Amino acid sequence: MASNFWTSSHYKQLLDQEEVDVVHQLDREKGITLEDFKLIKMHMANYIGKLAQHVKVRQRVVATAVAYMRRVYTKKSMTEYDPRVLAPTCLYLASKAEESTVQARLLVFYTRKIYTDEKYRYEIKDILEMEMKILEALNYYLVVFHPYRALSQ
Repeated sequence: MASNFWTSSHYKQLLDQEEVDVVHQLDREKGITLEDFKLIKMHMANYIGKLAQHVKVRQRVVATAVAYMRRVYTKKSMTEYDPRVLAPTCLYLASKAEESTVQARLLVFYTRKIYTDEKYRYEIKDILEMEMKILEALNYYLVVFHPYRALSQ
């Protein structure tokens, strides 16, 4: 991994704000506006943060998970990839990438504990299936540069 952000491959793949805040065609057909899109992404980032507090992972893992979620939604629609399953799966994948592994069954357990709504009910196999879809959507590119090391120095 590059120690300098400006020479990293992460910097070379950065998108402009106009490219990030684009509602996918399938989502527009379902009636999701840009405001809704931003609110859903914000809610899912908070969802990732709540789960992370329960499973006790580092802030770096949370930041990586949110970055994965946002990268996926620059390429895929929310109708294809349900945010309620995508968010914990991004946390699961980020924990693996950041070498702070969390078991999928813990994510399922805490999701059920936090949200009693039936819409948030899913199984371990759903997380594992979504993991493969996320990897494909990200083109297996899991590198995320975080400023934590530079800030502490």
